[in-house]
Amino acid sequence: MVTLANDINIDLGQYVLPRFIAVEGPVGVGKTTLAKRLATTFNYDTLLEQADANPFLERFYANRHSAALPTQLFFLFQRAQQLQELRQGDMFKPVRIADFLMDKDSLFARVTLDEDELRLYNSVYEHLTIDAPSPDLVIYLQAPTDVLAERVQRRGNPIEQKIDYGYLRDLNEAYTQFFYYYDQAPLLIVNAAEIDLVNNVSDYRNLVQFLLPIKSGRHYYNPSPQL
Repeated sequence: MVTLANDINIDLGQYVLPRFIAVEGPVGVGKTTLAKRLATTFNYDTLLEQADANPFLERFYANRHSAALPTQLFFLFQRAQQLQELRQGDMFKPVRIADFLMDKDSLFARVTLDEDELRLYNSVYEHLTIDAPSPDLVIYLQAPTDVLAERVQRRGNPIEQKIDYGYLRDLNEAYTQFFYYYDQAPLLIVNAAEIDLVNNVSDYRNLVQFLLPIKSGRHYYNPSPQL
């Protein structure tokens, strides 16, 4: 047995571990938390979205139409710079887990921007050189909007308390549509509504055991909560 973390033991001898994992999902679903825990489990580096660095985000959450374009462009430039820095350092030598997928950046743009802003955003995006690596595995966490809203309120981030329910609903629907068609990498869709991947050891261990054999295709993980 190989100890992956203090709380789980899994035999890795039969598996070829994915070297680059991207964890995705809407606000409140727990993607960053899961990415960090997986990084600890596999002893991987992390590539995390730096939302706190975006000076427009608080204004966006307070009134999403007033600061949508600068918020979106800031995240676009930030992600592009992160990926460029990885390329310069040879992305293929380290092993990493990210809490964002570059392919979905335009998803937010379509939800938040008006027609003129979206044209400008698309023009900027097309002129950027973004050579994003393809993950060996994408994990998409999904949950109903009511669950997302409850989790956002519970974690108590002052900026996020200004997120309105309509935005969460629209974003959640956009994620569902995006991943319905996504086929650029092996995909694991996880129903995260009733499981606790942070505090429940069995929930987390079962997910890790499920994802280890995945090498291609689309997979669904719809577990019952472990007591």
